[in-house]
This record gives sequence, C-alpha cells and structure tokens, in this order.
Amino acid sequence: MKYPLTTLLILLCSCAGFSQTETLLNKGKVSYLSSTNVYVKFESTLGIEIGDTLFAQQGNQFFPSVVVANKSSSSCVGIPVPPQKAAIGEELVHRRIGKAEMPEPGPEPEPAEETPEAADSKLPAKESLRSERPVAAPDIIKENIRGRVSVASYSNLSETRTDHRMRYTFSMQGKYLGDSRFSSDIYITFRHTLNHWDEVRNNINNALKIYSLSVRYDFNTTSSLSLGRKINPKLSSVGAIDGVQYERAKGDWVFGAVLGARPDYSDYSMNPDLLQAGVYVSKNANLKDGYRQTTMGLIQQMNSFRTDRRYLYFQHSGSLTRNTYVFGSLEADLFENVNDHPRTNLSLTNLYVMVRYKATRKLNLTVSYDQRKDILYYETFKTYIDSLLERETHQGLRFNASYRPFKYISAGAGTSWRFQKDNGNLSRNLNGYLSCSRIPWVEMSATATANLLQTNYLDSKIFDIRFSKDFFKSKLNGDLYFRMVDYAYKNYEYNLHQKIAGISLSARLTRQLGLYFYYEATMDDRDKMYSRLNTKIVKRF
Repeated sequence: MKYPLTTLLILLCSCAGFSQTETLLNKGKVSYLSSTNVYVKFESTLGIEIGDTLFAQQGNQFFPSVVVANKSSSSCVGIPVPPQKAAIGEELVHRRIGKAEMPEPGPEPEPAEETPEAADSKLPAKESLRSERPVAAPDIIKENIRGRVSVASYSNLSETRTDHRMRYTFSMQGKYLGDSRFSSDIYITFRHTLNHWDEVRNNINNALKIYSLSVRYDFNTTSSLSLGRKINPKLSSVGAIDGVQYERAKGDWVFGAVLGARPDYSDYSMNPDLLQAGVYVSKNANLKDGYRQTTMGLIQQMNSFRTDRRYLYFQHSGSLTRNTYVFGSLEADLFENVNDHPRTNLSLTNLYVMVRYKATRKLNLTVSYDQRKDILYYETFKTYIDSLLERETHQGLRFNASYRPFKYISAGAGTSWRFQKDNGNLSRNLNGYLSCSRIPWVEMSATATANLLQTNYLDSKIFDIRFSKDFFKSKLNGDLYFRMVDYAYKNYEYNLHQKIAGISLSARLTRQLGLYFYYEATMDDRDKMYSRLNTKIVKRF
C-alpha cells in the first residue's frame, strides 16, 4: 500500500499557476432527475460546451455536480459527479474563465450587489473546489441575505397502504448582517407522516434535522471564526461539526483548525460524547484554463473521551491540463485498537479518483475509481430504482463516454464494475443514452436510456424515454416519461415486471414564488398499481 499511496499523491498534486482572469457565471436549475442523468434548465446555454462541468454553489464555494452530455438552447442533460447528489429545483452554475480587462487607474469600484437567489433544499455539499476566503474589508461590508422557505408533500398510494409525508424547509445565507462583520448560514428541515405524530413526540429529532446553523465573524480580509453546526468543505469527509472553526488565509495558502463534536449517528442531534478536533492546510490557484485546490488535514475523533479514529485526509481538484480535469480524495487511518491494544498503523480506508478528458469538441471521456464506504442518508426521497442503482454502482471502477455527432444529437455509454477477491459483492453495470435536444416543429427534447445491472442476488433491466418542453417563455416546464423495468431475483427464482409512467410540472409564478408538481404510476405484472404524488411550493427572499 505504501507505493500506490505515494504514486497517487504525486499524481494528484501539481504546480499552481497564475493569470489575470475573471470567472463568468451562468446559473440554471435542476428540472428533473433520472437514475443516470440530471436535467438542468437555463435562460440560455450560450458558452456551455459538451463535457463542461456544472457546479453547486454554496456561498463562495463551488462543488462539481454534473458533467454536460448534451444541450439545447435553454437546457442541458448531464451525468452526475459523485459524491454530489443533485436535487430538483437546485441551482447549478456553469463557470467559464475569460480574460480580465485591466482597469484604468482610479478609485476602487464598488462591488456589484449579488442577486438574492434561493439556496437549495438539500444536504450540504461534500466536495469543495474553491476556498472560502473571508472578505470583510471595511469599505466593502454590505448586507446581503438570500433564502428559501418551502412546504412539500410526499404521498405514496397503493391498494394496501397509503401514507402522506410533509416536509418544511427553511434555508438562509446572510452575509454581513446589519452591515457588520457577522454572517450566518442556516438550513433546517422538519418532516413528519400524517397521523403518526407519536413518532415526533417520542423523539423530536426524528422529525427535526438541523443540517447547518452557524454564525461567522470576519476579523479582517484573511481570518474568520465560525461557531455552531457547519460543514467545512475543505474537510468534506468529516461532515458537520458542532463547535468552533477558525481559518486564516495567507496568499494562496489557507490554514485552519476545528474543535467540536460530531452529530449523533442515529438522529443527527448534538452528541457531546463524540468529540473531534483537527487541523488542515489548503493551497489554491486560479489558472488561465481553470483552477486547482489541494487540501491536507489531520483529524482526531473521540467516543466517550477515548480515541475512536485518527486519520489523514487529502483532497485535490482542478485542471491537470487544458482538456483534463482531476478530482481525488483519500483517507488514511493512523490508529487502530485490536483486543484493547492501541497502536499506530497507516492504512488506506477511503479513496476516490476521477479523471475527465475532453478528447475533442464532440467526445468526452471519464474514468473513476471509488473505494469509499457507503453513504448514510438521514432522509431521502429516491425511488427504489434510483436507490438500487446508486447502491450497487457506488463503489468500483467506472468508465463513461459521451459523443455529440450533430448539433442537437448526443449519445453516451458507461460501465461500472465492483469487484472483490472472493466475488462476495460483485456488481456489473452497463448503461447508455441517446438524446435529441430539439425536435423540429414541436420544440421539445427527448432522451432514451437503458440500464443493465447484474449483482450476486439480482439482475435488472431498465429502459425509459423522456420528453421535456417549455411553455410561456420558460415560466412553465413539463416532463413526461415512461419506464419498463424487469427484476430477476436469483435467490428466490422470482421475476417482477413493471411499467412506469410519470409527469412533472414546475411553474415560476413570480420571480420569488415557484410551484412544483410530480406524479408517477407503477403497474406490475400482477396488475397492482402503485402511485407517488409530490407537490411543493417555494418562496424565495
């Protein structure tokens, strides 16, 4: 393990360069999610190329979320970038590097006021691509608050069981509150099942989830202190930290320290028995053709004041060459306790590497290797199909290729292979898609996909086709899709065939008010009907 680990560190680390550039942003929103693709709606896709990356933005942070596989004049379809999990209604950003104009000598210009747009209702992102630089010079402190309040219902309807879940969300990012040096970040949800209020009374934390609740104070332009629950994007694997976080920047280097506790494993509440502390250093660089960020950290985690885990963390992201993008993260444990005999021992426990290469303007290639542990969700609204595909293709070797032979036509294929020495958890996956971003005369897009999965206990075949169209100058967006699913359970010699149809509508009633509707019906080979109905109203401020 020693030499592969050294080789990986050398591969991911690279020299930083400098250039006078500016970043041009184009913002869109996720309109639909399938098991393999993400659909994003823009005002215009001018400047977006096949193979480009769309990012989730959180404050000054940018996280890779989707690789564009096809596009039309106002929408993109792409492949999600692990470990990110896009959500419907989430705002994604396309970043394009352009040459910066040299200003004439004169007084310092006033910064442009940011447009208040909604923060997404989703779990905080895990992978960071830019450092969060404190900016608090006295002459540029100006309050900027943006947020979102939403109410959503999730209903499952069948002949044997019907349940209705409600979810209330409040999220807010406040910069320089009251024109002071204080900023805040809040993301809270409350969910419950109708007629099951006892579950809430027994433990309020079963319903209440505080994913972020923190306040930050900027001492100056280079140092800041945060207090509360917050995910540090430079220590993505640590997750939320209940405590204090300090960060100081010096040039392109950022130094930081964290002290606090981990949320409880069972219900995400505060748990002072799970103490943790750590330090990290990060190197950032803006390049002519992109950016680079490298972070290393040392984390100590406790359980009832006894060492639970001690490990090194490494993360690198950025452009390796003009046409090559690399992202990698790893964890190497330094501590183990065998039969009550603690000792120091270096072992690689988590590893993820992804390389994307833009071979030509029409051809993009992506290869990744994932050896991370399974993700724990405290709440999820994924379908069984999407959860199955995610679970069985999460780890292993993955290869994807996308090709755009004509202006409005694109195709792609991918395969993944999860393997172990004893073949105990074997998984093979093959998927592909064909998309037309603009169908003549009807001005709609269509995408057909196929997915074949083979595991030790299950073989599945999934075929679907989707149609999307905008109405009233993109104020109303509609999607219609059909799926055919075939499950073959090996251990039980049991086969299941399903036919699925769904429709979704998203309406922008005003600039700050949106409405979402989704319905899906599933019919199996025994003529049993299952339905899902979701509605959501969102108010931005």
